[in-house]
Formats: sequence, structure tokens, C-alpha cells
Amino acid sequence: MRSEHQDLLSEFPELIEKMQALREESPHFEKLLNEFRSVTLEIEHIERSDAASGSTSLEELKKKRLAIKDEVYQMARLDP
Repeated sequence: MRSEHQDLLSEFPELIEKMQALREESPHFEKLLNEFRSVTLEIEHIERSDAASGSTSLEELKKKRLAIKDEVYQMARLDP
């Protein structure tokens, strides 16, 4: 089953300005965004190719993406 493409800016439109500022100020935040993008591309590749669509690795990637998304959200919400 293919999932919809995930984009953090469209997921959190109310935090766009904070996320852009954090991206410039925080190497860790930039790393999280890059990792989110990378994991998302990997998930989409697996789903497109139907390679092990029910596999443990796909589920682990989705959990990893969710954890990254949660951290990005928390950082953006807490930034003054």
C-alpha cells in the first residue's frame, strides 16, 4: 500500500517561518530535515517497487520517520 508523500512544510504550515529560521541556525535541525527527506524517499522507493510492502524494514523506516517528524515539531514549537 502506497502512502501519500510526506513534506514537513505542508504538514506544519503554521511553523514554516520557525522551521526556516531553525534550519539556518541549527545544524542538528538541518540534519533532521535531511534525514526525514532521505527516509521518506527510501519509503517511497520501497512502496513504488512493491518490494516487501509488508516488511519489517518498511515499518521500521516509517517509525523512524515519525520519530524525526516528532522531534522537528517539538523543536519548532519550543523555539522562541
